[in-house]
Amino acid sequence: MSERDKDNQLNYFKIVARSAGSCARAGVLRTAHGDIETPVFMPVGTLGTVKSLTPEELLEAGARIILGNTYHLYLRPGCEVIGRFSGLHRFMNWKRAILTDSGGFQVFSLAKISKTSEAGVTFQSHIDGSAHLLTPEKSIEIQLGLGSDIIMCLDQCISYPAERKAVREALDLTTRWAARCREFWDRHSRGGDLLFGIIQGGMFSDLRSESAAGLVEIGFNGYAIGGLSVGEPKDVMLDTAAETLPHLPEEKPKYIMGVGTPADLVNLVDLGADMFDCVMPTRNARNGQLFTGRGAVNISNACFREDTGPVDSGCRCYTCRNYSRAYLRHLYLAKELLAYRLNTIHNVNFYLDLMKRMRAAILAGKFGTFKKDFFSNQI
Repeated sequence: MSERDKDNQLNYFKIVARSAGSCARAGVLRTAHGDIETPVFMPVGTLGTVKSLTPEELLEAGARIILGNTYHLYLRPGCEVIGRFSGLHRFMNWKRAILTDSGGFQVFSLAKISKTSEAGVTFQSHIDGSAHLLTPEKSIEIQLGLGSDIIMCLDQCISYPAERKAVREALDLTTRWAARCREFWDRHSRGGDLLFGIIQGGMFSDLRSESAAGLVEIGFNGYAIGGLSVGEPKDVMLDTAAETLPHLPEEKPKYIMGVGTPADLVNLVDLGADMFDCVMPTRNARNGQLFTGRGAVNISNACFREDTGPVDSGCRCYTCRNYSRAYLRHLYLAKELLAYRLNTIHNVNFYLDLMKRMRAAILAGKFGTFKKDFFSNQI
C-alpha cells in the first residue's frame, strides 16, 4: 500500500452486493452527514438549492446527498457569508451530505475570459467581470470552508473533439493539480470529509488509463470520471466509461460526473459506476419534459389536454398522487410557477426511485432482469 493511500484503511465505503453477469454493485458510502446507499443519484443544487424544491421535499423524495458548486458559491454569496453559518449545510438548512465540485468545469464553460497556467485558472466572473485566480489549493480551501462531505480536486476539463496533444496536456496538468490538492487537503482537512480525484484523458482509452494510474498513485478516497457529456456521441461516452471504470480501484466509489438520462444511468450502473449527478431532471422539468417508466413525455403536447391520469401511473410522488397530466399541461402553457415545482418534484423522485430500484435488483440478484425489463418498456 502506498503511504499516500493509507486512507484505504478507513471503513468509509463497503460493497454489500455484486450482480452476477455484470459489474453492477450495491454499496454503502459513509459520510459525516449520514450513510449513502449506492448506486446513488445526486440532485444538483448549484447555488445552494435544487431549483424550486425545499430541503424537506428532497428528503421526502429520498435524497441523501446533493451537489453544490464551488465556482458559483464562491462568487455569490461568497465564502464570508457562508462562513457566518459555519458552512453550506446550515446556510441552506440541509442536514444530509453534500458533494461540491471543484469549479473547473464552470470556469471552462461560464467564465467570460479564462487563462489556464500551472498556477491555476485566471478568470473573469460571469456575474460582474471581476478577476479571480482559482488554484488547486484555493479550490480545496473553498470546499473545506463550505463544509463539504465530499470534495473534488480541481481539474482541467477539455471540449470534444480535441486533438490528442491538447488532451495530453490537460491530463498532465490535472494530475499535477491533483497532487497539490491532496497535499493541501492533507494539511488542512479536520477529518470527516472525503477527497475525490478526477480522471481526464478525453476519448482516448490509453490516456484515460494513464490518468487513472496517476491518480491512484497519489491516492484518493474515491475517483470520478470527468470530461464526459461535453458534446461527444452517446456511444462514445459509454465506450469511454466502459474502458475507464475497470482501471479504478474496486474498493473505492466510482463517480461518473454530469451524466445523464435514465437509460445512461442503467447502462453505467451495469458497467460498475456508483455515483452520478446531472441537471437533466431539474432542467428538463422546467422545459416541460417529464420522465416515466415508458420514456420521457413532453407535457405541452396536445394529447394531454384532457388527460385525467397522472404523469406516470407507477409513480407515488406528490405530483402523481395529486395532479393530472391535463392540469400540469395547463400550468406549463400558462407559465405558472407551480408548473416548475410540480414537474421538478416528479422528475427528481423518478431519478431517485430508479436508483432505489436498481439497488434492490442488485441485492436480489436480479439486475440483469431489471435492465432487460427497463429497456423493453421504453417507447
